[in-house]
Amino acid sequence: MNIDDVQVFTAAVSAGSLAAAARRLGLAPMVASRRLAALEAELGVRLLHRTTRSLSLTPEGETFLPYAQALVDNEQEALVRLRSSDGAAIGLLRVSASIAFGLKFIAPIVPPLLETHPQLRIALELTDTLPDLVASGIDLAIRIAPLRDSGMVAQKLADNPRLVVASPDYLARHGVPDDIDALTRHQCLPLLGVTHWTFVDRGGERHIRLTPRFSASTIEACHATCLAGGGIARLSVWRAADDLAAGRLVPLELGGARPEDIHLWAVYPTNKMVPQKVRVFIAALRRKLAQEGGG
Repeated sequence: MNIDDVQVFTAAVSAGSLAAAARRLGLAPMVASRRLAALEAELGVRLLHRTTRSLSLTPEGETFLPYAQALVDNEQEALVRLRSSDGAAIGLLRVSASIAFGLKFIAPIVPPLLETHPQLRIALELTDTLPDLVASGIDLAIRIAPLRDSGMVAQKLADNPRLVVASPDYLARHGVPDDIDALTRHQCLPLLGVTHWTFVDRGGERHIRLTPRFSASTIEACHATCLAGGGIARLSVWRAADDLAAGRLVPLELGGARPEDIHLWAVYPTNKMVPQKVRVFIAALRRKLAQEGGG
C-alpha cells in the first residue's frame, strides 16, 4: 500500500474536499485524484462519496479511516525519530479512559503535553467500558479493573486501593456494619450487573452477595447516591479522598477486611513498535499519578 495514496485520503477527510487536500499536500488536483483512485482500486472498495463541492465517507471509508490515520502518523513519527533525538511525539493519539479518572488525571496533563509536543494531537474518549482497541482505532486505553486475557498488551501504572464508605446520615439511620457479612443487611450500591463484592479477609478471598435496590451503569452515580445517604459504596481512594476529608463520607472498618486489590493499567494493541506518542503520554500520566498519590 502506497503511503502517499493513504495520505491523500486522510488529508481529504480532514480538509473536507479533495481540492483542499491537494493544496495542503502541495499536489496538483489531478494527482491527488489519481492517488485516491489508486488506493480505492488497491483496496477494492470506494472510500469517499465525492462531488465537485463536497465529500463524505462511505461505510468502508469510515472503517478504514482510523487505520489510515495510524499509517500516516506512524510514518511521520518514524521520520521524526530517525532525524532527531529529542523524543518528540507527533500525530493523533486516541486515548480511552473512564469518565471520572479522565477528568481528574488525564485532562490536566493534556495542555502541557500539547505545549511540549507541537505536532501532537489528542482525542480523549471518556467511557466506562473497554472499547475494542483494534476496531475503534484507539491507541491507548487507561483502565482500573481486574484485567482479563484479551490479547492486548497491558502495562501496570499503579495500585488502586479502594474503600467501602457511607455518609454519616446513612449510618445514623441504619447503623454501622461491623464486618463484611453485615453488608448483606445494608443497602449497597454496586455497578449495574455486579452481584458480589470481593474482599480479602484474614488472608483469603470472601465473596459477599449483594441484593441491591439500586445499581448504576457508572461509578459516578453510585458515588452521588452514597453522598445523598442512599447506601454503602465501594470507591477508589483517590475518588473518595475529598469527601472523606470534608466528613461527607466515612470509611467502614468491616472487621479488618478490605476490598480486593485492583490496579491501574495502560492497555494498547501491541508491544511491537509502540509509538513515541504513546510512550510520552504514559510517562506524563505516571508523573501526574505520582504527584497526586493517585492510581
